[in-house]
Amino acid sequence: MSVYWYGIIIALAIAVGYFVARRLGKHFGLEGWVFDKFMLWVIPAAFIGARLWYVIFNLNYYSLYPGKIFAVWEGGLAIHGGIFAGVAVALIWTRVKKIKFLRFADVMSVALILGQAIGRWANYVNQEAYGKPTDLPWAMYIAGEYRHPTFLYESI
Repeated sequence: MSVYWYGIIIALAIAVGYFVARRLGKHFGLEGWVFDKFMLWVIPAAFIGARLWYVIFNLNYYSLYPGKIFAVWEGGLAIHGGIFAGVAVALIWTRVKKIKFLRFADVMSVALILGQAIGRWANYVNQEAYGKPTDLPWAMYIAGEYRHPTFLYESI
């Protein structure tokens, strides 16, 4: 049995973001159930949005191999699509639940940034999202060369 560290780190990022939002939400007058219920909607939507964004930006490949569109186990998520989908769900969800969107967004933005900082370490594990070759002392050996650790820059 293989351990997929990418998935473990992403799950950790989601869990930390959730607990931070739940705790911070109290200071904004938002009860815990708000985040409990929201996560049930936003997690699947964000994964679908992240995959859809990746497929759109790699349309040449997926037009040749449409059966691969659903092959998420082969990789291919883009955070931008996940964020857009998450914001769309938040806009609809807060309206339906009669919660002030900006108050909710203030809390979720902190959770998102923290989750993103943790989640970028999954890019390191997969040896992706790295920069150009460099000779700087903090360079990391990735893909046969010492490179800028762009995942680390974003994490910090």
